[in-house]
Amino acid sequence: MAKKERVSETPATQLLKSAKVDFSEHPYDYLEHGGAQHSAQVLGWDPFHVVKTLIMQDQDAKPLVVLMHGNRKVSTKNLARQIGAKSVEPCTPDTANRHSGYLVGGTSPFATRKAMPVYVEETILGLPKILINGGRRGYLVGLDPQVCVRLLGAKAVQCALEE
Repeated sequence: MAKKERVSETPATQLLKSAKVDFSEHPYDYLEHGGAQHSAQVLGWDPFHVVKTLIMQDQDAKPLVVLMHGNRKVSTKNLARQIGAKSVEPCTPDTANRHSGYLVGGTSPFATRKAMPVYVEETILGLPKILINGGRRGYLVGLDPQVCVRLLGAKAVQCALEE
């Protein structure tokens, strides 16, 4: 694990440990509205390898999780078409917090309060290692992206837009 600072457990890290997933810890100074670009810069990672966890909803307000590169946006039209929804839009921060059990800016796809379908941008699965939120603002975990498929049943989609 990380040599520097030890971070207290979160529901996400508890799940990863119980599933015997090998992961590294990457704490950093959180910046409000800094997003994946900020964490990538502070940690010295390419933002393409830092994955955002986005809580969205379909036309019936059913929540879903989208995992996207830190330097890309989600084409909600393409996503809706691929998952068979009429429309998809981001949840409000309060709604996202309620569904995930995490604060926006610290949302992990692991151990969410509600079980939600998870969609991952296809190109993320081709990366050797990603940084993804560990369940707290200012705390990312490094792991093999295939863990998202194995533990979350994440389905690959193609909905990335250049930022």
